[in-house]
Amino acid sequence: MAGLFFFFFSLYTFLFLLFFPSISSSSSSSSQLSILLKIKSFLDPHDLHLNSWSADNDPCGGSFEGVACDDQGSVANISLQGKGLSGQIPPEIGQLKSLSGLYLHFNHLTGVLPREIAELTQLSDLYLNFNNLSGEIPPEIGHMTNLQVLQLCYNKLTGRLPIELGSLNKLDVLSLQFNNFTGAIPASWGDLTLLKRLDLSFNSLFGSIPVMIANLPILQFLDVRNNSLSGKVPIALKRLNDGFQFKNNKGLCGIEFSSLLEPCNASINDNKPEPFGFGDFHSKEIPESANVHSNCTHRIQCSHKQDSNQREYVIIAGSLATVIVVATVLITFSCYRRKKQKISSVLQPSDPHRLSTNDSANISPLINLEYPKWDPILSKESSSSFGFTYNVEDVESATQHFSEANLLGSSRTGSSSLSRYKGILRDGSLVEVKCISKSSCKADESEFLKGLKLMTTLEHDNILRFRGFCCSSGRHECFLLHDFVPNGNLLQYLDVKKNVNNGSKVLDWSTRISIVLGLAKGIRYLHGNKKKGGNEPALVHENISADNVLLDASYKPLISGAGLHKLLADDVIYSAIKASAGMGYLAPEYATFGRLTVMSDVYAFGVIVLQILSGKRKITHVNRRGVDSCVFDDFVDGKLGGEFSEKEAVEVGKIAVLCMHESPESRPDMETVVQNLSDICIC
Repeated sequence: MAGLFFFFFSLYTFLFLLFFPSISSSSSSSSQLSILLKIKSFLDPHDLHLNSWSADNDPCGGSFEGVACDDQGSVANISLQGKGLSGQIPPEIGQLKSLSGLYLHFNHLTGVLPREIAELTQLSDLYLNFNNLSGEIPPEIGHMTNLQVLQLCYNKLTGRLPIELGSLNKLDVLSLQFNNFTGAIPASWGDLTLLKRLDLSFNSLFGSIPVMIANLPILQFLDVRNNSLSGKVPIALKRLNDGFQFKNNKGLCGIEFSSLLEPCNASINDNKPEPFGFGDFHSKEIPESANVHSNCTHRIQCSHKQDSNQREYVIIAGSLATVIVVATVLITFSCYRRKKQKISSVLQPSDPHRLSTNDSANISPLINLEYPKWDPILSKESSSSFGFTYNVEDVESATQHFSEANLLGSSRTGSSSLSRYKGILRDGSLVEVKCISKSSCKADESEFLKGLKLMTTLEHDNILRFRGFCCSSGRHECFLLHDFVPNGNLLQYLDVKKNVNNGSKVLDWSTRISIVLGLAKGIRYLHGNKKKGGNEPALVHENISADNVLLDASYKPLISGAGLHKLLADDVIYSAIKASAGMGYLAPEYATFGRLTVMSDVYAFGVIVLQILSGKRKITHVNRRGVDSCVFDDFVDGKLGGEFSEKEAVEVGKIAVLCMHESPESRPDMETVVQNLSDICIC
């Protein structure tokens, strides 16, 4: 009997072991599917973009858009950047334990970053930048020890920077710029020994720059611009050269850095912690910005004696007198900073002759002298030699007092706005007038002036000609005047129907190729010397797109917006960058390095070329694959009815695809592009 029992038990065990893997795999697959469908319901609540995420499809079968699996059939990568997602990140994301890459950047996601995301302990890349996320960074993220890239920039995140992130010992890139973070920079981040890039710019951080961070062994880039940092800049950061950016932190000092005008006060002690901010008054620990010399390897290993010394110092430093002084300084600086950010605030109604915050001995070129109808944007001395000024009466007359009938378009970002009007000057010439609110302009007046002077030097057959400018105190706007072009922008000729009521907007083949070549020449000009005999550095356009390519009466392309980023405030520029990303113009390396270069322009050029060839606004892998395989239906506009040169289509298409190479080093420069196009085209 015992032998029979043993036989059946062995048979059961054999069958169980034989079929258990498939049962387990099936259960796991079903579980993953339900998790992904739950995630979809949060990310895409209106079911507009993730139609392929269906219960009828296999997540690892290649049918789930943006989902990739590993050899074990587990979801390892979710890439949904730039998909227009407008939902939230659900807690269920933490259940995908095998996830190594999560790419949700360049969307419109809202809500908070769930704590459960920290359960993704295998995650190496987390890209959530360019969304509208709010709330604080969960300190639990410090447990994600395999994290190498953390991109949370360009959101609406708040609170303090978690000291727990100092445990991410594999972190290579940490980008937190353009949020609303407050408090100090944690000194514990000095343990991030593999960190190469740290961007904390455009937040509300205060305190000092920790020496431990300055001494990170392979740090290449540190950006702390536009915060409220103070104290002596660690000398170790001098080795980064241009890789260290620190403008608009009025409290920083140090004669070792040329742009810091003030040497540090003798009373500043590198070993002393920074003063507390308002939120630190009841704290029992030294702020994480403090540069405290210690024999401890990590803060948690410090002895009770050292903790006692820290508390004793806090009691002294946290005295009421210190708090009152610090509060006064912070409030005064905050008010000064807000005032400096608004160009229009240099005049107060009660004092029409009041100067700007600049010293009266060096009158600001943007000062509002109360003329009856307009304000020169330059001082009288410089405007006499500038030669590009108009008065507001000219602009009002040209646009018929900015009538709706002459409005060409407008856009708004927060409190900033930009509108475009058609106008006729007194000499009969047609112009386009850009109306820019003063809050949209650069806060630094000298930088604004440099930008204007640069625009006056741009002279090329394929660059929209700059005619002049003026500013109005009554309207709180600046006006830029350019030549008017009658055939609109290139965007109007994409995704159009043939033989529409107002005439066909389908461009013929020779016109398309001519536009491609002219556009290439215009970008080459920007990237090369802009004045005869000059030796100026390349001008990166930063926003090359179909709506910035205008077509004159003979359909010659004119690049609009060249140099405009030199005039506009950073938040306006980055709003435009976000829009470009949604249209596919932004080069992939921007998400990692946060900088636009000439090769970023080359990438955008490649996108536009494929748009011109295909007649479509949205460029996909199908278009690029069609070029490689010479399938003309995949990348040449069908509305041409076959009236095009196959040779030109293939060669021009190959140039476009090469310009869109993932690696910027593999893209050709615009000089090479123009030469190759000139050899191909019979224009």
